[in-house]
Amino acid sequence: MTDTKMALGFLLHALIPSFNSVALLAGFFIYLAIAGSIVPGKAIRGVTLADGTRIHYRCNGLVSLLLLVALLGISSKMGFVSPTVISDRGLELLSTTFTFSVLVTLVLYIAGSKSHSNSSSQKAHVSGNLIHDWWFGIQLNPHFMGIDLKFFFVRAGMMGWLLINLSVLAKSIQDATLSQSMILYQLFCALYILDYFVYEEYMTSTWDIIAERLGFMLVFGDLVWIPFTFSIQGWWLLWNKVDLTTAAIIANCFVFLIGYLVFRGANKQKHVFKKNPKALIWGRPPKVIGGKLLASGYWGVARHCNYLGDLLLALSFSLPCGISSPVPYFYPIYLLILLIWREKRDEARCAEKYKEIWADYCKLVPWRILPYVY
Repeated sequence: MTDTKMALGFLLHALIPSFNSVALLAGFFIYLAIAGSIVPGKAIRGVTLADGTRIHYRCNGLVSLLLLVALLGISSKMGFVSPTVISDRGLELLSTTFTFSVLVTLVLYIAGSKSHSNSSSQKAHVSGNLIHDWWFGIQLNPHFMGIDLKFFFVRAGMMGWLLINLSVLAKSIQDATLSQSMILYQLFCALYILDYFVYEEYMTSTWDIIAERLGFMLVFGDLVWIPFTFSIQGWWLLWNKVDLTTAAIIANCFVFLIGYLVFRGANKQKHVFKKNPKALIWGRPPKVIGGKLLASGYWGVARHCNYLGDLLLALSFSLPCGISSPVPYFYPIYLLILLIWREKRDEARCAEKYKEIWADYCKLVPWRILPYVY
Protein backbone atom coordinates (compact mmCIF):
# COMPACT_ATOMS: atom_id res chain seq x y z
CA MET A 1 0.00 0.00 0.00
CA THR A 2 2.85 2.34 0.89
CA ASP A 3 4.59 1.67 -2.43
CA THR A 4 1.34 2.36 -4.28
CA LYS A 5 0.88 5.66 -2.45
CA MET A 6 4.48 6.63 -3.20
CA ALA A 7 4.06 5.78 -6.87
CA LEU A 8 0.79 7.71 -7.05
CA GLY A 9 2.36 10.67 -5.28
CA PHE A 10 5.30 10.65 -7.70
CA LEU A 11 2.93 10.48 -10.68
CA LEU A 12 0.81 13.38 -9.44
CA HIS A 13 3.91 15.46 -8.68
CA ALA A 14 5.34 14.70 -12.13
CA LEU A 15 2.12 15.86 -13.76
CA ILE A 16 2.26 19.31 -12.18
CA PRO A 17 3.48 21.90 -14.72
CA SER A 18 6.78 23.46 -13.70
CA PHE A 19 8.50 26.69 -14.69
CA ASN A 20 10.95 24.69 -16.81
CA SER A 21 8.22 22.86 -18.71
CA VAL A 22 6.37 26.14 -19.35
CA ALA A 23 9.62 27.72 -20.54
CA LEU A 24 10.33 24.79 -22.88
CA LEU A 25 6.87 24.95 -24.42
CA ALA A 26 6.94 28.74 -24.73
CA GLY A 27 10.39 28.64 -26.32
CA PHE A 28 9.19 26.02 -28.81
CA PHE A 29 6.17 28.12 -29.82
CA ILE A 30 8.21 31.32 -30.05
CA TYR A 31 10.74 29.61 -32.30
CA LEU A 32 7.97 28.26 -34.56
CA ALA A 33 6.32 31.67 -34.80
CA ILE A 34 9.59 33.37 -35.77
CA ALA A 35 10.83 30.63 -38.08
CA GLY A 36 7.43 30.31 -39.73
CA SER A 37 7.52 34.01 -40.56
CA ILE A 38 11.10 34.51 -41.73
CA VAL A 39 12.45 31.18 -43.01
CA PRO A 40 12.15 30.97 -46.82
CA GLY A 41 9.51 28.59 -48.08
CA LYS A 42 7.14 27.83 -50.93
CA ALA A 43 4.12 30.16 -51.02
CA ILE A 44 0.94 28.13 -51.39
CA ARG A 45 -2.58 29.39 -51.94
CA GLY A 46 -5.18 27.40 -50.01
CA VAL A 47 -8.44 26.16 -51.49
CA THR A 48 -11.07 28.68 -52.49
CA LEU A 49 -13.43 29.36 -49.58
CA ALA A 50 -17.18 29.98 -49.82
CA ASP A 51 -16.70 33.74 -50.20
CA GLY A 52 -14.11 33.32 -52.95
CA THR A 53 -11.09 34.15 -50.78
CA ARG A 54 -7.99 31.98 -50.38
CA ILE A 55 -5.57 31.81 -47.47
CA HIS A 56 -1.87 31.97 -48.29
CA TYR A 57 0.53 29.59 -46.56
CA ARG A 58 4.31 29.69 -46.27
CA CYS A 59 5.35 26.03 -46.43
CA ASN A 60 8.76 26.20 -44.79
CA GLY A 61 8.21 23.49 -42.19
CA LEU A 62 11.01 21.20 -43.39
CA VAL A 63 13.70 23.88 -43.22
CA SER A 64 12.31 25.15 -39.91
CA LEU A 65 12.40 21.64 -38.44
CA LEU A 66 15.91 20.82 -39.65
CA LEU A 67 17.15 24.18 -38.37
CA LEU A 68 15.55 23.55 -34.98
CA VAL A 69 17.09 20.08 -34.69
CA ALA A 70 20.48 21.53 -35.67
CA LEU A 71 20.20 24.32 -33.10
CA LEU A 72 19.23 21.85 -30.39
CA GLY A 73 22.09 19.56 -31.38
CA ILE A 74 24.60 22.41 -31.17
CA SER A 75 23.13 23.57 -27.87
CA SER A 76 23.44 20.04 -26.52
CA LYS A 77 27.09 19.78 -27.60
CA MET A 78 27.84 23.10 -25.90
CA GLY A 79 26.07 22.01 -22.72
CA PHE A 80 23.26 24.58 -22.91
CA VAL A 81 20.52 21.95 -23.01
CA SER A 82 20.34 18.25 -22.24
CA PRO A 83 19.33 15.98 -25.15
CA THR A 84 17.13 14.08 -22.68
CA VAL A 85 15.36 17.18 -21.33
CA ILE A 86 12.06 16.21 -22.98
CA SER A 87 12.17 12.53 -21.98
CA ASP A 88 13.13 13.55 -18.43
CA ARG A 89 10.13 15.90 -18.20
CA GLY A 90 7.62 13.99 -20.31
CA LEU A 91 4.71 14.08 -17.86
CA GLU A 92 5.33 17.73 -16.97
CA LEU A 93 5.29 18.69 -20.62
CA LEU A 94 2.15 16.60 -21.18
CA SER A 95 0.22 18.39 -18.44
CA THR A 96 1.61 21.78 -19.47
CA THR A 97 0.59 21.28 -23.09
CA PHE A 98 -2.85 20.02 -22.06
CA THR A 99 -3.38 23.07 -19.83
CA PHE A 100 -2.29 25.34 -22.67
CA SER A 101 -4.75 23.62 -25.04
CA VAL A 102 -7.65 24.24 -22.66
CA LEU A 103 -6.70 27.88 -22.11
CA VAL A 104 -6.05 28.74 -25.75
CA THR A 105 -9.33 27.22 -26.89
CA LEU A 106 -11.21 29.23 -24.27
CA VAL A 107 -9.54 32.35 -25.66
CA LEU A 108 -10.46 31.26 -29.19
CA TYR A 109 -14.06 30.80 -28.09
CA ILE A 110 -14.25 34.26 -26.47
CA ALA A 111 -12.46 36.01 -29.35
CA GLY A 112 -14.51 34.16 -31.95
CA SER A 113 -17.79 35.03 -30.21
CA LYS A 114 -16.91 38.70 -30.46
CA SER A 115 -15.93 38.54 -34.12
CA HIS A 116 -18.19 40.50 -36.48
CA SER A 117 -16.36 39.44 -39.62
CA ASN A 118 -18.41 37.95 -42.46
CA SER A 119 -15.45 36.34 -44.22
CA SER A 120 -15.51 32.55 -44.50
CA SER A 121 -12.31 32.16 -42.49
CA GLN A 122 -13.17 34.54 -39.63
CA LYS A 123 -16.96 34.38 -39.40
CA ALA A 124 -18.28 33.18 -36.04
CA HIS A 125 -20.46 30.05 -36.11
CA VAL A 126 -22.15 30.04 -32.70
CA SER A 127 -24.64 27.30 -31.92
CA GLY A 128 -25.44 28.58 -28.45
CA ASN A 129 -24.13 25.39 -26.83
CA LEU A 130 -20.96 26.39 -24.95
CA ILE A 131 -19.47 22.88 -24.82
CA HIS A 132 -20.21 22.21 -28.50
CA ASP A 133 -18.76 25.52 -29.66
CA TRP A 134 -15.67 25.17 -27.45
CA TRP A 135 -15.08 21.60 -28.61
CA PHE A 136 -15.62 22.07 -32.35
CA GLY A 137 -14.62 25.74 -32.53
CA ILE A 138 -16.31 28.85 -33.83
CA GLN A 139 -14.01 30.18 -36.55
CA LEU A 140 -12.59 28.29 -39.51
CA ASN A 141 -9.17 29.97 -39.64
CA PRO A 142 -8.53 32.24 -36.64
CA HIS A 143 -5.32 34.28 -36.80
CA PHE A 144 -3.02 35.75 -34.15
CA MET A 145 -0.45 38.39 -35.10
CA GLY A 146 -0.71 37.31 -38.73
CA ILE A 147 -0.24 33.60 -37.92
CA ASP A 148 -2.83 31.09 -39.12
CA LEU A 149 -3.32 29.19 -35.87
CA LYS A 150 -4.73 26.01 -37.39
CA PHE A 151 -1.72 25.53 -39.66
CA PHE A 152 0.61 26.58 -36.82
CA PHE A 153 -0.74 24.02 -34.33
CA VAL A 154 -0.64 21.04 -36.66
CA ARG A 155 2.95 21.95 -37.56
CA ALA A 156 3.82 22.20 -33.85
CA GLY A 157 2.31 18.77 -33.18
CA MET A 158 4.26 17.01 -35.92
CA MET A 159 7.53 18.68 -34.93
CA GLY A 160 6.85 17.96 -31.27
CA TRP A 161 6.41 14.27 -32.08
CA LEU A 162 9.88 14.13 -33.65
CA LEU A 163 11.49 16.07 -30.79
CA ILE A 164 10.00 13.69 -28.22
CA ASN A 165 11.23 10.70 -30.22
CA LEU A 166 14.74 12.13 -30.52
CA SER A 167 14.88 12.79 -26.78
CA VAL A 168 13.68 9.23 -26.09
CA LEU A 169 16.38 7.98 -28.48
CA ALA A 170 19.00 10.02 -26.60
CA LYS A 171 17.72 8.54 -23.34
CA SER A 172 18.03 4.98 -24.65
CA ILE A 173 21.60 5.68 -25.79
CA GLN A 174 22.42 7.24 -22.42
CA ASP A 175 20.96 4.23 -20.58
CA ALA A 176 22.68 1.77 -22.96
CA THR A 177 19.33 0.20 -23.92
CA LEU A 178 19.36 1.05 -27.64
CA SER A 179 17.96 -1.88 -29.63
CA GLN A 180 17.08 -2.83 -33.19
CA SER A 181 13.43 -2.29 -32.29
CA MET A 182 14.09 1.27 -31.12
CA ILE A 183 16.13 2.03 -34.24
CA LEU A 184 13.39 0.66 -36.51
CA TYR A 185 10.65 2.62 -34.73
CA GLN A 186 12.69 5.83 -34.78
CA LEU A 187 13.56 5.38 -38.46
CA PHE A 188 9.96 4.85 -39.57
CA CYS A 189 8.65 7.80 -37.56
CA ALA A 190 11.44 10.11 -38.71
CA LEU A 191 10.83 9.22 -42.37
CA TYR A 192 7.10 9.75 -41.94
CA ILE A 193 7.50 13.14 -40.24
CA LEU A 194 10.14 14.39 -42.65
CA ASP A 195 7.98 13.26 -45.57
CA TYR A 196 5.07 15.18 -44.06
CA PHE A 197 7.08 18.39 -44.20
CA VAL A 198 8.49 17.67 -47.66
CA TYR A 199 4.87 17.56 -48.87
CA GLU A 200 3.55 20.09 -46.35
CA GLU A 201 1.61 21.92 -49.04
CA TYR A 202 -0.68 18.88 -49.38
CA MET A 203 -1.92 19.61 -45.85
CA THR A 204 -3.54 22.81 -47.12
CA SER A 205 -6.17 20.79 -49.02
CA THR A 206 -7.05 18.31 -46.24
CA TRP A 207 -10.44 18.24 -44.55
CA ASP A 208 -9.07 19.52 -41.23
CA ILE A 209 -7.71 22.65 -42.86
CA ILE A 210 -10.50 23.44 -45.29
CA ALA A 211 -13.60 22.43 -43.32
CA GLU A 212 -13.05 21.88 -39.58
CA ARG A 213 -13.30 24.92 -37.32
CA LEU A 214 -10.52 25.42 -34.78
CA GLY A 215 -11.67 24.34 -31.34
CA PHE A 216 -10.47 22.08 -28.55
CA MET A 217 -10.85 18.96 -30.71
CA LEU A 218 -8.22 20.11 -33.22
CA VAL A 219 -5.96 22.01 -30.80
CA PHE A 220 -5.81 19.10 -28.34
CA GLY A 221 -5.41 16.65 -31.22
CA ASP A 222 -2.52 18.61 -32.72
CA LEU A 223 -0.62 19.66 -29.59
CA VAL A 224 -1.28 16.83 -27.14
CA TRP A 225 -2.60 13.76 -28.90
CA ILE A 226 -0.21 13.62 -31.85
CA PRO A 227 3.12 14.13 -30.08
CA PHE A 228 2.36 12.40 -26.77
CA THR A 229 0.36 9.36 -27.87
CA PHE A 230 2.06 8.71 -31.21
CA SER A 231 5.34 8.36 -29.28
CA ILE A 232 4.07 5.72 -26.82
CA GLN A 233 5.99 3.00 -28.67
CA GLY A 234 9.28 4.81 -28.06
CA TRP A 235 8.55 5.21 -24.35
CA TRP A 236 7.56 1.55 -24.12
CA LEU A 237 10.79 0.41 -25.80
CA LEU A 238 12.79 2.39 -23.23
CA TRP A 239 11.66 -0.04 -20.54
CA ASN A 240 11.08 -3.23 -22.53
CA LYS A 241 13.58 -5.25 -24.53
CA VAL A 242 12.33 -6.78 -27.78
CA ASP A 243 14.38 -9.10 -29.99
CA LEU A 244 13.20 -9.13 -33.59
CA THR A 245 13.95 -11.86 -36.10
CA THR A 246 15.22 -10.97 -39.55
CA ALA A 247 11.88 -12.06 -41.02
CA ALA A 248 10.00 -9.78 -38.61
CA ILE A 249 12.18 -6.81 -39.58
CA ILE A 250 11.63 -7.45 -43.29
CA ALA A 251 7.87 -7.83 -42.79
CA ASN A 252 7.78 -4.61 -40.74
CA CYS A 253 9.61 -2.72 -43.49
CA PHE A 254 7.17 -4.12 -46.05
CA VAL A 255 4.14 -2.90 -44.04
CA PHE A 256 5.72 0.55 -43.74
CA LEU A 257 6.51 0.74 -47.46
CA ILE A 258 3.02 -0.33 -48.59
CA GLY A 259 1.43 2.04 -46.09
CA TYR A 260 3.59 4.91 -47.28
CA LEU A 261 2.89 4.29 -50.97
CA VAL A 262 -0.88 4.19 -50.41
CA PHE A 263 -0.99 7.12 -47.97
CA ARG A 264 1.28 9.46 -49.89
CA GLY A 265 0.04 8.36 -53.30
CA ALA A 266 -3.64 8.91 -52.44
CA ASN A 267 -3.06 12.31 -50.86
CA LYS A 268 -0.86 13.41 -53.75
CA GLN A 269 -3.46 12.38 -56.33
CA LYS A 270 -6.19 14.32 -54.51
CA HIS A 271 -4.02 17.41 -54.13
CA VAL A 272 -2.89 17.38 -57.77
CA PHE A 273 -6.49 16.85 -58.94
CA LYS A 274 -7.67 19.90 -57.00
CA LYS A 275 -4.90 21.95 -58.61
CA ASN A 276 -5.35 20.54 -62.10
CA PRO A 277 -8.44 18.36 -62.74
CA LYS A 278 -7.01 17.21 -66.07
CA ALA A 279 -3.69 15.90 -64.72
CA LEU A 280 -3.03 12.24 -65.57
CA ILE A 281 -3.66 9.64 -62.85
CA TRP A 282 -1.53 6.51 -63.19
CA GLY A 283 -0.79 7.58 -66.79
CA ARG A 284 -4.44 7.98 -67.79
CA PRO A 285 -6.94 10.85 -67.90
CA PRO A 286 -8.82 10.97 -64.60
CA LYS A 287 -12.34 9.63 -64.30
CA VAL A 288 -14.46 12.35 -62.67
CA ILE A 289 -18.01 11.93 -61.36
CA GLY A 290 -20.27 14.91 -61.94
CA GLY A 291 -17.29 17.05 -62.81
CA LYS A 292 -16.27 17.18 -59.14
CA LEU A 293 -15.34 13.80 -57.61
CA LEU A 294 -12.15 11.96 -58.56
CA ALA A 295 -12.77 8.26 -59.20
CA SER A 296 -9.38 7.28 -60.61
CA GLY A 297 -6.19 5.95 -59.07
CA TYR A 298 -6.44 5.22 -55.37
CA TRP A 299 -9.76 7.07 -55.27
CA GLY A 300 -11.20 4.54 -57.67
CA VAL A 301 -10.16 1.70 -55.34
CA ALA A 302 -11.76 3.00 -52.12
CA ARG A 303 -13.48 6.23 -51.16
CA HIS A 304 -11.04 6.84 -48.29
CA CYS A 305 -8.00 4.88 -49.48
CA ASN A 306 -5.65 7.34 -47.77
CA TYR A 307 -7.02 6.11 -44.42
CA LEU A 308 -5.84 2.59 -45.26
CA GLY A 309 -2.32 3.89 -45.87
CA ASP A 310 -2.42 5.82 -42.60
CA LEU A 311 -3.49 2.69 -40.70
CA LEU A 312 -0.70 0.58 -42.22
CA LEU A 313 1.84 3.24 -41.27
CA ALA A 314 0.51 3.35 -37.71
CA LEU A 315 0.80 -0.43 -37.54
CA SER A 316 4.39 -0.29 -38.79
CA PHE A 317 5.29 2.06 -35.91
CA SER A 318 4.03 -0.51 -33.40
CA LEU A 319 5.29 -3.77 -34.91
CA PRO A 320 8.90 -3.17 -33.71
CA CYS A 321 7.52 -3.61 -30.16
CA GLY A 322 6.55 -7.23 -30.78
CA ILE A 323 3.28 -8.74 -29.60
CA SER A 324 3.89 -9.23 -25.88
CA SER A 325 1.79 -6.22 -24.87
CA PRO A 326 -1.18 -4.29 -26.28
CA VAL A 327 0.21 -0.97 -24.96
CA PRO A 328 2.37 -0.14 -28.02
CA TYR A 329 -0.64 -0.80 -30.24
CA PHE A 330 -2.67 1.98 -28.68
CA TYR A 331 -1.96 4.28 -31.64
CA PRO A 332 -3.12 1.98 -34.50
CA ILE A 333 -6.16 0.81 -32.47
CA TYR A 334 -7.13 4.37 -31.64
CA LEU A 335 -6.51 5.46 -35.24
CA LEU A 336 -8.73 2.68 -36.56
CA ILE A 337 -11.61 3.86 -34.35
CA LEU A 338 -10.96 7.52 -35.18
CA LEU A 339 -10.78 7.01 -38.94
CA ILE A 340 -13.94 4.91 -39.07
CA TRP A 341 -15.71 7.65 -37.08
CA ARG A 342 -14.24 10.34 -39.32
CA GLU A 343 -15.07 8.36 -42.43
CA LYS A 344 -18.71 8.22 -41.38
CA ARG A 345 -18.71 12.00 -40.78
CA ASP A 346 -17.06 12.55 -44.18
CA GLU A 347 -19.64 10.34 -45.88
CA ALA A 348 -22.53 12.24 -44.29
CA ARG A 349 -21.08 15.63 -45.25
CA CYS A 350 -20.29 14.56 -48.80
CA ALA A 351 -23.76 13.05 -49.24
CA GLU A 352 -25.29 16.36 -48.14
CA LYS A 353 -22.93 18.46 -50.25
CA TYR A 354 -22.83 16.46 -53.50
CA LYS A 355 -26.22 14.67 -53.28
CA GLU A 356 -26.82 12.59 -56.46
CA ILE A 357 -23.19 12.94 -57.52
CA TRP A 358 -22.06 11.29 -54.28
CA ALA A 359 -24.58 8.49 -54.73
CA ASP A 360 -23.17 7.83 -58.22
CA TYR A 361 -19.64 7.82 -56.84
CA CYS A 362 -20.60 5.31 -54.12
CA LYS A 363 -22.07 3.00 -56.75
CA LEU A 364 -18.88 3.17 -58.81
CA VAL A 365 -16.57 2.86 -55.76
CA PRO A 366 -18.47 0.73 -53.20
CA TRP A 367 -15.58 0.20 -50.76
CA ARG A 368 -15.01 2.75 -48.01
CA ILE A 369 -11.45 2.05 -46.78
CA LEU A 370 -10.33 -1.54 -47.41
CA PRO A 371 -11.49 -3.13 -50.70
CA TYR A 372 -13.60 -6.29 -50.31
CA VAL A 373 -13.63 -5.88 -46.51
CA TYR A 374 -15.04 -2.45 -45.61
